[in-house]
Order: sequence, then structure tokens, then C-alpha cells
Amino acid sequence: MEEEIETYFKGRGAQVNTHNRFRKQVYVEEHIEGLDEPLLGNSKTQVYYEHPKKIINKLSSPDLYGMYSMNPYQGCEHGCIYCYARNTHEYWGFSAGLDFERKIIAKPEAAKLMEKQFMSKNWEVQPIMFSGNTDCYQPLERKLRITRSMLEVLLKFQHPAGMITKNSLILRDIDILKELARLKLVHVMVSITTLREDLRLAMEPRTATAKQRLKVIEELSKNGIPAGIMTAPIIPGLNSSEIPELIKVAADHGASSAGFTMIRLNGAIGTIFTDWIQKNFPDAADKVLNQIKEVQGGQLNDSRYGIRMKGEGVLADSIKQLFKSAKVKYLSGRSSYELDTTIFKRPSQNGQLDLF
Repeated sequence: MEEEIETYFKGRGAQVNTHNRFRKQVYVEEHIEGLDEPLLGNSKTQVYYEHPKKIINKLSSPDLYGMYSMNPYQGCEHGCIYCYARNTHEYWGFSAGLDFERKIIAKPEAAKLMEKQFMSKNWEVQPIMFSGNTDCYQPLERKLRITRSMLEVLLKFQHPAGMITKNSLILRDIDILKELARLKLVHVMVSITTLREDLRLAMEPRTATAKQRLKVIEELSKNGIPAGIMTAPIIPGLNSSEIPELIKVAADHGASSAGFTMIRLNGAIGTIFTDWIQKNFPDAADKVLNQIKEVQGGQLNDSRYGIRMKGEGVLADSIKQLFKSAKVKYLSGRSSYELDTTIFKRPSQNGQLDLF
């Protein structure tokens, strides 16, 4: 009896490896009957190590202008099907599809690089976003502890940062986060896109459950660490109706704020997402894809600054209003604070601390 070829890779979001636009040659399965084995398989995660010259970058996008971001990891084993960072994996010679979630690039010297940048007399103190692309608490962090070492540097220099994650591993570092919060140096957003476990398993296969993420918000809040919910991305026709309930349960667990962005399927993500939804939700696929196009200027992605993250049109406006009304209803009057950029310190040559 012939061995059945695996057609759906369990535990992975993407089910294809899209072509890398920077590569001239590509492997194809045009004559699959002549192959001894399929080209794609659900192989184990591979880790690559990179040693850049710096770790913190200033964002030039008008949508996020003036912010810093850093990424201790490139690629993400969480496997979220919609992740806009998938396209960046092509710069490393990989695919935005399966490669993105099983070929992870780690930067083990990130904390040392951060400290070096902080020591520069030209350093301008602004909050740093952990992370700009991929989750700084993805599964590999449990072993490598790169994010924790960077938090230690933040505390040493009293530098502000914002964090966003969908992994409960962040609770491991609650000791450092408490100290940063006491100095008004940290704010955490926990990403929760759905309360439906079937949808989460398909859409974000290696992430914490919604129940675990709500527990993260609760534990952070109990320990004086301001935490909010990021309902992102909103996918019209798939999770958009959950917005009020997501904000309500987050508020019930101590959330102090909420944010959202609209899905945009830029670059290879359009192909990856289309393949995924047709395989997982065939009956809803056309409706969801058409509604995404409706909020993104008639295409799966609208690249215009100021519009691409929120969408436009009647449907987009109704989603924005649903979010705003839920925020007013469940989060009105919640306390918040701005991150403090005035108490930054750096060690001097003799080991003492100098004011910035």
C-alpha cells in the first residue's frame, strides 16, 4: 500500500512555501508523480544565529513614525497565518510561508548590542517596541532567554519600552517587569484575536490559548504592570464580530487599554492566507476574502500609509465604531500612564551612574 502524502501540516499555520521574490530559481512539483518524496514536509524547527552590528532601529513608517523597535528573533514558531512580518523572511533567503515558522533566526548578542547603543552619547531616549516584527516571547525564548537579558539592560539604564506578545512565557519575567512598572518604564499589550479555540488552533497554531492570555493580563495587572488587549488583526467576516466580547473579557481580567489593526495581506501573505482559509474554512472563504478587499481598497492589501492599518469604507467604519463603543463601555475610566523618558541613566567609566 502506497504511503499517503501529508496534505495538511498540523501545528503549522502556512501550508505552502511561497516563492521568494529575491531568488531567481525555485523548486517546483510540476511532475509530482516522478518524485521519490514530496518536496515539502512538516520538518522540525531549525535555529540559525545572526550577529548584527546593532539591534535597535528607528521606524521610518509614517504609521509608526519616531518609534524604536528591536527583534531578538526573525521568523516565528507561533505560525500566525496573517503575520505581516512573514515577508521579511525573504530577505534572509527563506520563504514567507512554512519557512517563516520553522526556520528561526536568533540574535544571541542582542542585550550587549542594546547596551552598546545606550552607552552612545548620541542615543535619543524614546520607548522601544518589543518586538517590531516577531514575538519576543515565542517558544525559543524559553531556552535562549534573549528577551529576559534585554529587560535586564532596560532596568539597568532605566529605559522605557512597550511590549506586545501572545505567549504566557512573559510571566516568567514578572520580577523585572514589576521593577520597570514601578518606574513607569513598561507597558504590555497582550494580543488576543479570538475566543474560539477552533479558530485559534488553525490561525495561530503554536500560541497560548485565549484563556491563558487572559490570565497573563490578570497576573500583570495584579502586579502593577499596566496591560491591555490588542485585538489585532481584525479579519472581517472571521473574527470582527468578537470585538465587544474580547474587550469585555479583557476588562474583566484587568486590562487598562485596547487597540486594534485591520488585516492587510501584503506581499506573499495574500497567497498564504488565501490557501489557508480555503483549506480550513472553505464555506466562508469567498465571503472573508471579499470583505478584506472591501476594507482594503478593492484588493487584499492597501499599502497607503494612514489607511492600510485601519482600512476604509462602510465596512471598515462599522468595525471601527464597534471597537470604539466597546472600548467606551468596558474600559472607560481605566487608569493609564505615559512611559517616563526622563530618568534614563548610563554607567560611567568608574562604575557609577551618570544622569543622561
